[in-house]
Amino acid sequence: MDNNLPMQIVEFTAQGLEFVGVVVIGIGFIYAGFRALVHYRQKRPNPYDHLKVSIGRALQLGLEFLIAADIISTVTVEPTREKIVSLALLIVVRTFLSWSIAVEIEGCWPWQIANKRKD
Repeated sequence: MDNNLPMQIVEFTAQGLEFVGVVVIGIGFIYAGFRALVHYRQKRPNPYDHLKVSIGRALQLGLEFLIAADIISTVTVEPTREKIVSLALLIVVRTFLSWSIAVEIEGCWPWQIANKRKD
């Protein structure tokens, strides 16, 4: 039995999650475009808003998969200070992007969403 097999499984899992993240974003963009086109043709109000929300949700979901892949892939590398700092910065940037998308979709900060929905 190969002693490297567990690390290969972890690498494969991380690559799979990256692939799923990219596919989710790609399919989400296509789906959002078709949906916005249908809304526009049916003369429904605010097709742009529907497009923006659908794309934002696809991006958020895709980013979650990509962050998970980054975290898992750190298991396969030797944990040097440089690699840990690089991962931390990548997670911070992707989290900031996710929060920015949430603000764009909901019109408020993520922690204010529950209060907004009660109103």
